[in-house]
Amino acid sequence: MTVTEQPTEQPTGPETTAAAESTAGAAEPVAGVPAPRRPRRVLWAVARWTAAVVVCGGVGAGAAMGITALDRNDVPGLATESDGRWEYPELRLPALPVDRPRPFTDGNEGEIHYADLRELLLPAPAGATPDPKLKGGFVPTDAYLSLYAKESRGELKQHLADSTLRHIAARGWTTPDGTRTSIHLLRFSSVAYAEAFKDVSLQADAADGPKALPDGVEGVVMENFADDVDVADTSLYAYAEKKPYGPERVRWAYIQAGDTLALITQARKGEALVVPFQQTVTLQNQLLG
Repeated sequence: MTVTEQPTEQPTGPETTAAAESTAGAAEPVAGVPAPRRPRRVLWAVARWTAAVVVCGGVGAGAAMGITALDRNDVPGLATESDGRWEYPELRLPALPVDRPRPFTDGNEGEIHYADLRELLLPAPAGATPDPKLKGGFVPTDAYLSLYAKESRGELKQHLADSTLRHIAARGWTTPDGTRTSIHLLRFSSVAYAEAFKDVSLQADAADGPKALPDGVEGVVMENFADDVDVADTSLYAYAEKKPYGPERVRWAYIQAGDTLALITQARKGEALVVPFQQTVTLQNQLLG
């Protein structure tokens, strides 16, 4: 801030007034008779009004600066209505080991994810409560299989045993609106094994939906947003529980990205909302692609 020098105050009084009038060509005052002075009441009134104008102007300017400094959402009447999306932290791809390429780049014909699988899990959004059983670390196979209906678990477990599954990483949370989310990433030793287990999990034409359904789900419908999620080199299959359903509705999606298969589930009492589900699936897809 630049400091400016205040102008020096000039003395006022009869002598100064007389000198000014003399300079302007006014008549000389009669000797011994003092020059007339302005009434003090007038001077005080002018001073008070001037101070009031300065204060009001300062308050107005301060208010204007305060409004312009606020975010639009902080000003009553100007807030933008939320479209239902969650607030996720800034996403970054994890670091890779030295001389290891990303899965869908030149020099990585096997489409292998060399990054730590746990670092590829989507973080929880703002305000969510973490699932104490799914903290972002590795989980056993049975924990993953518990997501499915009991009649499907035996067959899926056998296929996982026959495959070269390396490990499963998982994270879960619950948002304030009651939506429960879980994300499981399964890494296999090759793309072929990942695709094979994906096929076993689906085991049906797209029109009928997957045979292996989440626990408690009896009917399925295809989600219509899957074709709009454009992430190169990955495959997305998204579903929702068909009406009539129980106290809560389930949505889930598979993402096959090279040697890794992701299963994302969301459940909420009454209705599992489309917008946060699509947002979550899209962001996890981008992390894997």
